[in-house]
Amino acid sequence: MKIEEAGVVTTPKIGTLREGALHAQLKEWYRRPGDELEKKLSGYVVDIVRGELLIEIQTGGFAPLRRKLDALTREHRVRVVAPVARERRIIRLSSEGEIVSSRRSPRHGRVEDVFSRLVSFPTLLCRPRFEIEILLTEENELRVHQQGRAFRRHGWIVSGRSLSGVTDRIRVASPEDAAALLPSRLPESFDTAELAEAAAITRRLAQQMTYCLSAMGMLEVVGNRRRARLYRRSDAPARGPSIRRKKKSPERAKPASHKPQTGDASAGMRGEPAS
Repeated sequence: MKIEEAGVVTTPKIGTLREGALHAQLKEWYRRPGDELEKKLSGYVVDIVRGELLIEIQTGGFAPLRRKLDALTREHRVRVVAPVARERRIIRLSSEGEIVSSRRSPRHGRVEDVFSRLVSFPTLLCRPRFEIEILLTEENELRVHQQGRAFRRHGWIVSGRSLSGVTDRIRVASPEDAAALLPSRLPESFDTAELAEAAAITRRLAQQMTYCLSAMGMLEVVGNRRRARLYRRSDAPARGPSIRRKKKSPERAKPASHKPQTGDASAGMRGEPAS
């Protein structure tokens, strides 16, 4: 499956559906000549309509899209674009919107993080009209100080995010594609601790991966080891995975305004990450 060439990031005009800076910048980065923006279909407003393809950009959890995607995928081909911050710069702003400090975050996002959002409805990937495109991004996280809030951050709360660049794009269009994200060096049967070690991810994210892949029919439970379930890859349907990865040199965004933008699953594996 071909990945289209990326557009150029421009500074967003905030206002449409009260969207945040990151969402608006990604929509501008993703749009192509001939695209229709904010078009109403089947009772829902769609971010981008590209011919027969509907594109929805989602910077947070997938749960709010459940009913919308359920309705749209019955009649249309739908792609959800999900940014994951590979690199993030934390920028603290004064009450006047001026930069107080700036530093790189030690946390690095990765493509497997999409499973923490996919737990809302993993079987949607079984529908032939649905696909996800993961964008590995470089972002700025803007923080402002509010007394009495965010105790662990000493009152510094996240006021918004903005796009600095996009470094990679991975399209996941089927359960086989999702299963292809499992590390190759897993034993034939494994538990979530072994998955976490092999993939160098947290145990929580490994649990979310196994939950989603089991719901898609790509993993099966084959027993228990002490209190841990053992999983094994299921026999995949007779069609090959269609993940396509295109690495890109970082495309620099025009600096966004630094004025504040107000703006993993455990219990039943239904938890949602913050936007």
